[in-house]
Amino acid sequence: MKRIHRRTLLRGAVLGGTVAIGLPWLEAMDPRPARAQEKAPKRVIFWFTANGTRQDIWTPPASMDLTGHPLHASLAPYSDKLLFLDGVDQKIANESIGDGHQTGMACLLTNEAILPGSLFCEGECAEGSQKYVGWGGGISVDQHIANEIAKGVTTKFKSLELGVQVKGASIWSRMCYSGPDEPIPPREDPGQNFNDFFSDLEADPFAVEVLRRKRQSVLDAVMSDYKSFNGKLGKDDKVRLEKVPTIDQPGEGYQQNENYPTTGRAQMDMMAMALACDLTRVGSIQWSTSVSNVQMSWLDLELGGGHHDLSHYGDEDGASQNDLEKINRWYSEQFAYFLGKLNEIEEGDSTLLDNSVVVWVNELGKGNSHTRDDIPFMLAGGCQGYFDTGRALEFDGESHGKLLVSLCDAMDHPTDTFGVPEHSQGLLPGLKKT
Repeated sequence: MKRIHRRTLLRGAVLGGTVAIGLPWLEAMDPRPARAQEKAPKRVIFWFTANGTRQDIWTPPASMDLTGHPLHASLAPYSDKLLFLDGVDQKIANESIGDGHQTGMACLLTNEAILPGSLFCEGECAEGSQKYVGWGGGISVDQHIANEIAKGVTTKFKSLELGVQVKGASIWSRMCYSGPDEPIPPREDPGQNFNDFFSDLEADPFAVEVLRRKRQSVLDAVMSDYKSFNGKLGKDDKVRLEKVPTIDQPGEGYQQNENYPTTGRAQMDMMAMALACDLTRVGSIQWSTSVSNVQMSWLDLELGGGHHDLSHYGDEDGASQNDLEKINRWYSEQFAYFLGKLNEIEEGDSTLLDNSVVVWVNELGKGNSHTRDDIPFMLAGGCQGYFDTGRALEFDGESHGKLLVSLCDAMDHPTDTFGVPEHSQGLLPGLKKT
């Protein structure tokens, strides 16, 4: 088996331009078995859903048996790769200006208070009592890790932020920041993402648009190079290349409410492909926005209406609680789908999921109280054995800033604190495998 360089691209000509597709990790990139695990990179991905959860049924039993769980039954195949974190609080929110959703979102990955300003009205802004805020006050942990990785490794994208119907730009809709007052907009169009990820090298704008509309031509264009390249591969590597997913995309209707599931699945497939081809090692998938009022018309809801509206009913309202259970179960099913995509991509003796940590985050603990305490954090993947997975842990009020410190450490870029020091002194205890 011949050695293949890690940055090898499949290339082809189409419509007068040149296209290139990156490759997943292959054994032929380092045919020495003892070093195969070293060559598969670590990745970190943040997965956001909004409006808190059903805290009363979020946590699994101590046995981590998820079979029949009201929310997480779909995650049962990955129970040994999960960490449920109970009792982790966003303490910085108690010191920051801004309403519950604003602080929950802007402080989530930054652990910094919101900046003063006049951009966004806090709360409902009743006449005579208006208060205003600015953007988030610091770099987010994903961007910090991406910057550290970039000091030693160059990938096509330092990080990838994908959104599912995030829409307008506001403090409610931005969780990633390159620095104070510097929000990063997520990419929302799966079709444009495909074009950007597997981009032309020399094509004119017209050819680029044709490629975007006829994405299969990109794959067709590189087939001759693939046939030549394929002869250099062993049996297992050939199987890996055949696992490249087919992406069902919503086209121009990616912002339409009824296309929310299709758009989300396309973005998940796109992220999995980007990670497998080492286009990036840091990513995020943001489902809608804080105060998300997506109408889950594809679910059999009793009350219907938007997600945010349902989250504000009282705990005693059985119909709304049933609807929230269905909504949060659906999101857990999407999370399971994404983990499955990562887990089926083999990298030496492990999988892409094993080499990664996927962090499910939320801006609230519970929707009707707007609490930022006991936020439903979940980790998936061991990050090459760093995390001691297959457990549900109780932290009794530890600051979420410590979780951000732990993620930096897991990605081999340790730091003593992240964001506000008093709310991030050291690692979140008990996560690391001893």
